[in-house]
Formats: sequence, C-alpha cells, structure tokens
Amino acid sequence: MLFISFASAASAQVPGLESLLPAGDGAASGRIIQIIALLTVLSLAPGLLIMVTSFTRFVVALSFLRSGLGLQSTPANLFLISLSLFMTFYVMAPTFDRAWNDGIRPLTENKISEAEAFARVAEPFRDFMLSHVRPKDLQTFSDMAASSFPKAEENAKIDLRIIIPAFMISELRRGFEIGFLIALPFLVIDMIVATLVMSMGMMMMPPTVISLPFKILFFLLIDGWNILISGLVRSYF
Repeated sequence: MLFISFASAASAQVPGLESLLPAGDGAASGRIIQIIALLTVLSLAPGLLIMVTSFTRFVVALSFLRSGLGLQSTPANLFLISLSLFMTFYVMAPTFDRAWNDGIRPLTENKISEAEAFARVAEPFRDFMLSHVRPKDLQTFSDMAASSFPKAEENAKIDLRIIIPAFMISELRRGFEIGFLIALPFLVIDMIVATLVMSMGMMMMPPTVISLPFKILFFLLIDGWNILISGLVRSYF
C-alpha cells in the first residue's frame, strides 16, 4: 500500500504533454494537432540539429582525421560526436540565444502564437544558413523548385525547403575540402614509408603498421588538435 501511494503521488507530480502547450480555448482537435506537432518536433530534434547547424562540417572533418591517421576506433565515435556537438553549441550560441529570446520565451509566456513563434525561431537559423550556403547550391535548388513550388513574390524570403538542402550540400562540400587537406600529409607519410619498406624487401610487413606511429608523432608535433579545432571554429567567423 505504501508503494502504491508513493507511486500515485509521484505520478501526480509528473507534468503531462498538455502542460508544454500554451493555454487556450482551442477545440479538442486543435489540441491533438498541437500534441502531435510537439511529438514530431521532439523526435526530429537530432535531425534538425544536423540539418541547420554546423554539426555536419565538424563531424565530417573529424572522421577524415581518424581515417587519415589509420585508426579504426580511436578516438571513439562517442568522443567525435560529443566534440562535434560541443563545437556546434559554441558556434551556434548566438543563433540559439536569439531563437530563444525572440521566439521560444515569448511562446512559453503566452505572448505570441505558435505560428509567430515558429517564424521567429526559424529566422536566426535562416540568417545563419544564408551566410554560409554556397550561392551555386542555393541557385541550383531555387531553379529546381521554380517548377514545383508556388511562385513567390519578388521581395519574399527564400523558402526553408530550398535553404536547408542547399546548406547541407554546402556543408558536405566544405567538410570534404577540409578532409582532403587533413588526409593529404598522412597520405604522403604512407607513401614514403611504403617506398622504404618495399626498397628494404620487407614484402610481408604492412606499411600502415610502421607509418602509424610516425603519423601520430607528426600530428602531435604540429599541435594538430589545436590547429584543426581552431580552424574549424574560425571557418564560421
């Protein structure tokens, strides 16, 4: 009985999903749609973080670094993703603060509607993506959308359905460009070691086994972590 009473008291203190929605006199169907929209946003939050932030460039560059070093699981995926997330929070801090102050906070205080809150929250991310998207990618998606989307007014803002994929393609391109610059010196070391191993007649010795410590030593001597991380962060400023 004591356990049941404690469980009942605890469940009574747990807020329901309706507490996350602003109070109002909307119909039941409207409240259901709001709850469904809230659940959808929560389930898509990781994807949204990847689509409209700097996470893609960071994680691609760090993956190229691990491949260039020839390490399969060091650093672990958990470390690379966590480092990319914290770097993303660092770069996106002004955008997150603006979205919170302009959109989310007024919505929680019931000062604006959901539609207005979405527009205010999306505006900082729109500005961030437009400042870093490649014009060619943006023009490509704009041309493809001209035949399928309704024609916008002359001074209308670019649709998010155009900006987001163009921004993602641009980030992938820049991530691969940075990855090429990261992998190139390690490739040179691999070629030098492979040539030496072959000239010494050590056919059965894998060159990667010998080149691995030299690549790690080279990366440490040039203070590679500091150069790479600072370069990735500064690429947005």
